[in-house]
Formats: sequence, structure tokens, C-alpha cells
Amino acid sequence: MLADRPIEFHRGPCLLTTDRRRIPREAALALLADTHWAQQIRAATFGRAMDHSVCFGMLLDGSLVGFARAVTDLATYAYWTDVVIASRHRGEGLGHWLVECMLAHPELQGFRRIALLTRDAQPLYAEFGFTTSLGPSTYMERAPGP
Repeated sequence: MLADRPIEFHRGPCLLTTDRRRIPREAALALLADTHWAQQIRAATFGRAMDHSVCFGMLLDGSLVGFARAVTDLATYAYWTDVVIASRHRGEGLGHWLVECMLAHPELQGFRRIALLTRDAQPLYAEFGFTTSLGPSTYMERAPGP
């Protein structure tokens, strides 16, 4: 289990918590089932991912409406993944607030790099200083075959 300290942010009726005990895993998995990148993730795999990531759960009146994870060593690097807002709440500024909170998290400061991949949210992340070019660096990956 990642040894991060849970924190909370409040905005009107919304609570954003990093306390994994307060984030309903089944509801987070249901949010991800509505995405193009995590439709097939198994509950056991997702549970391990949550246990070893800084998780952000956005609760509105007790229901999970947003979720994100930062895969990190808590010292130099974070990779943001599984950033999602429930479809019925998109366009309300919740994604913007989620990114603000992720960037404000006290244990995710001073890193050399925060990375993410996105297919359709470049304008949102660009507002916060994310760029598509890393200069002379080359993004590479190894993905298992079918």
C-alpha cells in the first residue's frame, strides 16, 4: 500500500478526498467502465492499482462523480491516469477543479515531471501548463501483445 497521507478539498457540496477508504471502489470502477481506456479492467487489478496510487475521489452528496490516480514515487515523478468525471456532470467545471486539486496536493510537489496521456482533453491540461513537446526526449512504451 502506498504510504501517502490522505487529504481533502471542499468546493460547495463537493468533497474531493485522497482517502482510499472513502472512495467506493465499485463506483470508481463503474466510472472507468464508461471510458475508452479502462472498459475491460478487472476489479482485482483495479484494486491493486488503487492501493499503490494516490487516488482522488470526488463525492457529490455522497455519490462518486469523479476519480483520478497519480502513479508516483512521492519524490520525483507522477503519472496521472484514470482521470474521469461522470458523464452527467461534465461541463460543470469539475474536471478543472480535479486538476487544480491534483496539482495542489502537498505530497505531489517539486517533482521533475508530471506526465499523462490524453486523447481528447488537451485544452484542459494546457490551461495548467502541460505541453505536448518534451524537447529532445522521446516518449516510448512497451505494451504486451494480444
